[in-house]
Formats: sequence, C-alpha cells, structure tokens
Amino acid sequence: MRVVAWRHAAAVLITAFAVLPIVFVVSAALNPAGTLSSSGLLPRGAGFGNLVRLVEETPFWTWYRNSVVVSGLTAVPAVAVSALAAYAFSRFRFAGRRAGLVTLLVIQAFPQFLAIVPLYVIFSAISDNWPVFGLNSVWGVVLLYVGGQVGVNTWLIKGFFDSIPTELDDAMRIDGCTHNQAFVRVVLPLAAPVLAISALLVFIATINEFLIASVFLTGDDARTLAVGLFGLLADQRNANFGMFAAGTLLTAAPTVLVFQFLQRYIVHGLTAGAVKG
Repeated sequence: MRVVAWRHAAAVLITAFAVLPIVFVVSAALNPAGTLSSSGLLPRGAGFGNLVRLVEETPFWTWYRNSVVVSGLTAVPAVAVSALAAYAFSRFRFAGRRAGLVTLLVIQAFPQFLAIVPLYVIFSAISDNWPVFGLNSVWGVVLLYVGGQVGVNTWLIKGFFDSIPTELDDAMRIDGCTHNQAFVRVVLPLAAPVLAISALLVFIATINEFLIASVFLTGDDARTLAVGLFGLLADQRNANFGMFAAGTLLTAAPTVLVFQFLQRYIVHGLTAGAVKG
C-alpha cells in the first residue's frame, strides 16, 4: 500500500508539473487586464478581449498563415528527400556509403545556427538575383529548413527501411519492376508509419523555430508566429502578455490537427516497431 501511495503521489506531482503551465497560459489569455503582473492560475474574470486585440492590432493571421505554409512546405520535401536518401543508404552498397552516413550523423551534432552568418551572406547574394529565394522569402526559409531536417530524418527512415525484408524488393525485380517501382509500390506503403512520424517531427520543429526565422524573415508580411509573438513581448512584455498567451494557444492548433490526422499512422508505426523482427 505504501508503494502504491508513493506512485500515486509521484503521478500527481508529475501531472501538476505538466498541467500548471498550460493552466497559467489559458488563464493569462482569458485575463481581461491582459498584463503579466495581473495574471495567475485563476483569472479575475474571463473574456476574449486579448484575442480581439491580437487580431485587430497585429497582423496575426498573416503570421499564422506564414507559419502553416512554411511548416507544410518544409515537411513534404524534407520527408521526400530523406526517404530517397534513406532508400539508397539502406538498399545499395556503393563507395562512400559509410562515410556519407557518418557525415550525416556528425553534422547533426552541430546546431544549424552555427552557420547562420555564412548562410545570411549567401542569401543576401541570392536576393540580388533571385529575390523569391532570398531574404524575407518563404521559399528561402523553406530551403534552409529542408536542408537542416534531411540528415536526422534520413537516419530515422533508414532504420525503418532496414527492417523491411529485401526479399520483397527482389521479388518485385524478378517480376520485371525497376528499383524505382519497387520503392514506390512496396517500400513506401510499408514505411507509411515512419514517414508520418517524420513529417510530424518536421512540422513541429519548423512551426516552433525562432532563431533562423528571426534573421531571415524581418518584414511584417513575412514573419512567422514565433517571430511575431516574440515582438509583442520585446516591445511591452507586461502589457502585451495576454495577447501573447492567446497567440500561443492558437499556435498549438495546427500541430494538434496534424497529429490527429497522422495519429493512426503513428500508432501503427509504434506497435509495428515493437514487434518487428
């Protein structure tokens, strides 16, 4: 009984630790005063004034659209390129294969922002010739995010591809299929769970990314949610905290919707991975 009591107490503490910050943010978003100093776990009154101010006084929906577009456009090519690279590393044996895998792994040990200065110089030059891929461009940031996500997702997807029997590929080629046809018709359908997980991870990483977006997206029409909401606190942290809290709650909506859409693939992937082999 004593052990069970300690387990329940630990569960309550862990749950409170996880839930209290969310309760505080919800309370701050509903707080009519809208300031940090007046916020608490229980708001003194409740209303949607902070949300109305956020929509009317800031280009919030532009930031929202930019974040969803950038995250969606990053997830699709990042997963596609990673799947192609993972299939090559998993199924083929070629010179430099091991060195390539090790290089991808080592690169992931260094944060992407370490290269932010040379990247900024490169994109400044690109802006002079191809503005659509330069600074203050959604497409330019998408290219940066895709490059940063390919390495880790290649390793993630390759591990799943390694668990798919190569005999399936061989059987398809005996029937006259090419490597491309075997990849599209056999490997990709079987790898749908890991592709869904990879897409979700990329979406979450990019919609919450701040540092690169704050450097490469400085115009009001190009800012993402992370950059725009940070600007609210940078100007008047106390006065705009209610607006910031309301914005953060709405920021979670796309991630929840994507998770719900991919949930059946994720659950299937976790259970299949547990019994694989």
